[in-house]
Amino acid sequence: MASVVSLRTPAPPPPPPRHSAPPARAKVILRCRARPIPPSGHNALSDERTRERSGTKRREALLQIFLSAISFPFIADNASAETDLQQSFRMYEDETNKFRISIPQDWLLGAGEANGIKSITAFYPEGTSDSNVSVVITGLGPDFTRLESFGTVDAFAETLVSGLDRSWKRPPGLAAKLINSKAANGLYYIEYTLQFPGERCRHILSAIGMASNGWYNRLYTVTGQFMEDESEKYRSQIEKSVSSFRLI
Repeated sequence: MASVVSLRTPAPPPPPPRHSAPPARAKVILRCRARPIPPSGHNALSDERTRERSGTKRREALLQIFLSAISFPFIADNASAETDLQQSFRMYEDETNKFRISIPQDWLLGAGEANGIKSITAFYPEGTSDSNVSVVITGLGPDFTRLESFGTVDAFAETLVSGLDRSWKRPPGLAAKLINSKAANGLYYIEYTLQFPGERCRHILSAIGMASNGWYNRLYTVTGQFMEDESEKYRSQIEKSVSSFRLI
């Protein structure tokens, strides 16, 4: 009897052991919050606004000073006095405020203080005349370092007169007209007229200077004024007084 041999296919080798896959690395996402970039021209716009505010302050200070100068109340006697155009002048010197000015020999002296104004010194003839010369001293902010901080003399004069003028309003108000402006002797000189509706024309001669008292800068505003119908009587004296003003 033949023997039967059973052939068995060898079992395939067991698969290699599976190793667990390494854990996936966590992805870290950094999110940065970017600061908004100002649009181009931002700094220029800011600077322009700063200059506008500074210019407005200058104009306001300027107009306040000049309006105070021309509206200072003078106390005069009722007695009248004829003024000789050839009369002598005397030198007035203020050692405290460091200025000097020549004034007609027989003119009276007045002084006072007002809100925001450090000193007012006025000179005027006896009688009821509106003609006079005044020296107004005002403290300035730190951005006013020299007279040119107000601009050139022409720009200064234009700003002053255009700021005073109200003739364009309806009904018309104060009419201001620039006549002349120049710089000399470290000062600005301005000549202009003012006239309220229905009133006499007022002629103004001014000298403007700046100096420091050791703590802050001060603006000196010399204002000589006379009515147009008194020009022959007082113009020569007032011109000489204003032009004689000096800082010491």
